[in-house]
Amino acid sequence: MPARDEGPLPASSPGTYVLPEPFSYRLKRRLLGPPLTTERLSEEKLSKFLALGVLSPDCISSTAYGTEEMLNQLVPVIGVAAFALLLPITLAILLVLFFVTLSYREVVMVYTKAGGSYVVGRDNFGPKVAQIAAVALIIDYVLTVCVQTAAGTDALVSAVKINGDLVLNHTPIVVSVTVAVVLLITYGNLRGIREAGKTFALPTYLFITGIGALVVLGLIRAGLGQLHQHSIDIPGVAVGHSVSGLFYGAGVLIVLRAFANGGSSLTGLEAISNGVANFRQPAGRNARRVLVIMSVTLGSLVLGVSILARVTHAVPFTSGNPTVLSQEAEYVFGSSTFGRVGFYYIQFVTMLILWTGANTSFNGFPNLASFVAEDAYLPRQLTRRGHRLVFSNGIIILACVSTALLVATRASVNALVALYAIGVFVGFTMAGAGMVKHHLTHRERGWNYKIVINGSAAVLSGLIVGILAVVKFSQGAWLVVVMFPLLLIALLRLHKQYAAEKTELEENAPRAAEAPVLRRHVVLVFVERLDLATARALQYARTFQPDELRAVHFVLDTAVAQELEHQWSRLGLAQFPLDLVECPDRRLTRASMELVADAAADGRTEVTVLLPRRVFEGVWRRVLHDRTADSIAGYVSQLPNATATIVPFPLGKRRRELVPWRSGLEATEDLTEAPAAPKARHRAAERARNRQPEWEEAASPHALRFMPHGATPIGELRWRQRAKVGGRVRAVRVQPRAGVPSVECTLADPTGQILLVFQGRRRYPGVDPGALITAEGVVGERNHRTTMINPVVYIVRPAETNSGEPTAAGDEAQQD
Repeated sequence: MPARDEGPLPASSPGTYVLPEPFSYRLKRRLLGPPLTTERLSEEKLSKFLALGVLSPDCISSTAYGTEEMLNQLVPVIGVAAFALLLPITLAILLVLFFVTLSYREVVMVYTKAGGSYVVGRDNFGPKVAQIAAVALIIDYVLTVCVQTAAGTDALVSAVKINGDLVLNHTPIVVSVTVAVVLLITYGNLRGIREAGKTFALPTYLFITGIGALVVLGLIRAGLGQLHQHSIDIPGVAVGHSVSGLFYGAGVLIVLRAFANGGSSLTGLEAISNGVANFRQPAGRNARRVLVIMSVTLGSLVLGVSILARVTHAVPFTSGNPTVLSQEAEYVFGSSTFGRVGFYYIQFVTMLILWTGANTSFNGFPNLASFVAEDAYLPRQLTRRGHRLVFSNGIIILACVSTALLVATRASVNALVALYAIGVFVGFTMAGAGMVKHHLTHRERGWNYKIVINGSAAVLSGLIVGILAVVKFSQGAWLVVVMFPLLLIALLRLHKQYAAEKTELEENAPRAAEAPVLRRHVVLVFVERLDLATARALQYARTFQPDELRAVHFVLDTAVAQELEHQWSRLGLAQFPLDLVECPDRRLTRASMELVADAAADGRTEVTVLLPRRVFEGVWRRVLHDRTADSIAGYVSQLPNATATIVPFPLGKRRRELVPWRSGLEATEDLTEAPAAPKARHRAAERARNRQPEWEEAASPHALRFMPHGATPIGELRWRQRAKVGGRVRAVRVQPRAGVPSVECTLADPTGQILLVFQGRRRYPGVDPGALITAEGVVGERNHRTTMINPVVYIVRPAETNSGEPTAAGDEAQQD
């Protein structure tokens, strides 16, 4: 390296301008907040206290309607005798809860990065069998959103009375309120995990406190003889008549239906295992504790509500309002001022937890969809995290499907519960059976005991699935029974398509990439008319420096062709030969393919077709123009040795001025508001001259969020200085096998970029895009870039996977 005077080196930033952002992004940033960088994913974890509030509302809130759904099946058939059967059925449900909870305690300890029945089934039975669990959970998550929000609206309707009449008990109002709640929950989740947690955790604890107080006070008043049974012969309630005989006159089918409806109380139990990746470390242990707390809370509240229903004879109304829980609150708290406050508190917190209980699905469904999409059984778009580190596509899809179902069922809980619970119990069955297979395979300590627990949960859950499918078939479960195999076939068919595409794209890919370059290169620019779009395409074509460059116009109208020929001659475009090609049948795609095939017929010519396309702003303007260029590109690309490239030219867009900013990295901090006024440009230029690093500004996705001890900002590095720098790995270059072994990576901080070169290596564990590292070495220059050769590197924070876990290479580097 030639000698030179020591002095400051310019920061190696590829761009030093504020780049404009589209209106859609600026709007999204305003609504959802600034984007979160990937390393923030590990910070978006939930404590045990917050996790219980975020992940358990669906499960615990079923207290509000579980008992009512049992009575819905019993009271219309056997009348007052229903209350004699209520507690035995409740205890049977709690027995199932006990075994399923023990089973999922094993799941969250074994699958600490991603749990749930889908992952358990995939790892133990293979991905195809696991799609059974995937379909089951997809159905369950959609129905959870519908049931929870509709039940919450019922709680609101039950509370708003004037002179004893329910003023909101009208279907259009109920549907509108329920859909609005779904949209509000969707917005909360799109803002990110932590925001959703803070928003949705409080109602859980308010509900537990309120229902706990209701049960305790009710039991005390019952013990003191202050609660009495109410008549069930009231308008709006369908009441049957009990007779002597088996089950107090209730047939086995009716009891099983009541048990099946009550099984809806267990929905949401899998949310802990599905969201185990969102727990702080140690994730498995924390998830297990929260799971036990949630199950004990659920069992206690459901049992308490059933006891109060038996004592007070609170009955379900045909319209769904007032609810059984609201009647119990009215009976227990009484009509005093304190009683009315207690009643409205119960209704308020019930409404909140039922509405926020739908948030469990918004946590679970996107994670599940990302797992299934990673296995290529759902569209790959579901694996991408969005603006705020959540799976935005999954959240939006869940909201759309749930809204459509709510409108179709008119937000009726009775109609929705008929479709409910089958999916979740299929998931319980898959999880239990998968854990049995796991224990048989690994035979870890206590595996015999664990097999009994998981096997019992699987058998009980499987029996319940059969009961649900049979006894609720005519009540609407037939829809789930029919949709289940159809969705399963759709997932398998989608996977088959992905597999076929993968085979086609990856087979012989290395050999094709290294195929010899053809001797001759011909570039054809398809010209419709002579304008700026065509001029840009011709300019781009010259950069290829081809052996032959031609402009081609297909003659559809002789007059237009003659006018184009006249313009071509008048403007002196002699360096671009213009071919006028006849197209008598006006089939542009066919004529294009014939022309390209003829040019490449010798097998030694590579043909590139450039298609100018005018890009219009606004949907209404795009409708006014066809997409001929896309059609031609699709057909031409099918030919051997031919490539079609669309050259877009934007129309109707604002021409924005590129404004100097502090550095390329800091420029990204304010992309939403490019300074346009002279004063703003002056301030930007002043900042660029001062180059004052603002280490704590984290709005930029590339900004470093810490200042390493003793580190020098990259923008202040000097020639031949031995320095320590810290930043984020922006890019890593993978060298070809035939080249000299070396690893090159670009390290960035808010003041600039530096090239780190590790000679004699083909891989540096832990140096991956997105990793935070420090490097210490001598500053030099290479290819006009600030460089360090073979610096000493320490991995501050390895790059993270999509789930927020460090990469395997990062773990290896940390150990080194």
